[in-house]
Amino acid sequence: MKIRNYIGGEFLDPLSHQWLDNYNPATGEVYSQIPDSDGLDVEMAVLAAQKAFPAWAALGEEKRSEFLMRIAKAIDDRLDTLALAESMDNGKPVWLAKVMDIPRARDNFSFFATAILHESSSTHKTGTEAINYTYKSPIGLAGCISPWNLPLYLFTWKIAPALASGNCVIAKPSEITPMTAFMLSEICAEIGLPAGVLNIVHGLGPKVGSAIVSHKDIPAISFTGGTKTGAEIARVAAPMFKKLSLELGGKNPNIIFADCDFDKMLRTTVSSSFTNQGEICLCGSRIFVERSLYDKFKTAFVEKVKAMKVGDPMDDGNKVGAIVSRQHMEKVLSYIKLAQEEGGTVLTGGTQVHPEGRCANGYFIEPTIIEGLSYTCRTNQEEIFGPVVTIMPFDSDEEALEMANSTPYGLSATIWTENLTRAHHFAHQLQSGIIWVNCWLLRDLRTPFGGMKQSGVGREGGFEALDFFTEKKNICIKL
Repeated sequence: MKIRNYIGGEFLDPLSHQWLDNYNPATGEVYSQIPDSDGLDVEMAVLAAQKAFPAWAALGEEKRSEFLMRIAKAIDDRLDTLALAESMDNGKPVWLAKVMDIPRARDNFSFFATAILHESSSTHKTGTEAINYTYKSPIGLAGCISPWNLPLYLFTWKIAPALASGNCVIAKPSEITPMTAFMLSEICAEIGLPAGVLNIVHGLGPKVGSAIVSHKDIPAISFTGGTKTGAEIARVAAPMFKKLSLELGGKNPNIIFADCDFDKMLRTTVSSSFTNQGEICLCGSRIFVERSLYDKFKTAFVEKVKAMKVGDPMDDGNKVGAIVSRQHMEKVLSYIKLAQEEGGTVLTGGTQVHPEGRCANGYFIEPTIIEGLSYTCRTNQEEIFGPVVTIMPFDSDEEALEMANSTPYGLSATIWTENLTRAHHFAHQLQSGIIWVNCWLLRDLRTPFGGMKQSGVGREGGFEALDFFTEKKNICIKL
């Protein structure tokens, strides 16, 4: 099948009439084609959004909320179909898409649909002379660029608050995982979303993404992806004085103290290491364990990970699916080789898997645990973004903190301890935007989401996202 752009309420072929192959990573086979769009397609989307913006902004919060709730319901009604499509496109197990990706995409729309009904603004009385109040207005057009690891989940995480705030959107999904974004455009057409409010342009980053970022009439850019790409976006957009929200890479520490709830910690650490094949920016890829617990943890952790089944994402018995692409699989395997060159020992995993049957040519890697590395080596400093974790012992709180903060990233961290004072101390000292204590990936959509250092700029989520997609005015009225 051919995926098509969604511009001005119409499904359109790319103006170039060129197409890109879309692979199923579980089989290694082409199963669809996507538009190889360029700046001309983006220009069409901008014109459609500009035409739609006045009416959409004037529609009011209640009417916009109704449209977003219709989208949320349509996503929920299509849960099984969308989950299957997400698995075929990304390689993740179908069961995972059913319980994580698609429900969260639905909730993104329903959350922001209701959030705009509860917004408030501040007022300030200036003595007896005047009153000041804050007025928020939509920024206009928003460019939303999302990654391949959680395709519909993160695509909607950007689109929903932008639309809710009264903006029109030019969105680019990853060219590696475009299918559910296309299905979202079908949903928008079916529920009657006004033409031009949401425009989805498929294609490559250097063509479509760059055109969105550099377009003079798109004043806000929300991007999730690699740090290198984020730096290039900032280089282009900053001199144009665009608003930027950049959610970038991570190299997250998982700090385990001897006084933890061991069974709960072990179950969660397996998940935080290898959920979605480790292709989540929040996965804990560096595991630091208090030395007195290290041997017990290593034995139990290796045993649990060895038992994880890798294979066909359609089989609910498999816990680990396919890596998203051949190129990314080769990158992950190269880091495993690098770890061994740096003196690391592979305790389990470390090789490509060739399942029997239809997935024999797919892109699979065993979940991999490596020990014996310095916390400063490349393997422990660079983002791998795959089913690979390192484990290291520590002897003191100070040592654990130093190792945890040693990377240029600062997205998330996990702490396992029953000592409340220690938990607070570490949470305050860790250079990460999100800290989980005795849990992982427990998300409240009202909370700010984002990282420090090279993990990004700005915050998404809750009213932070709604603020990003609006302009604030102070209006002073003399009494």
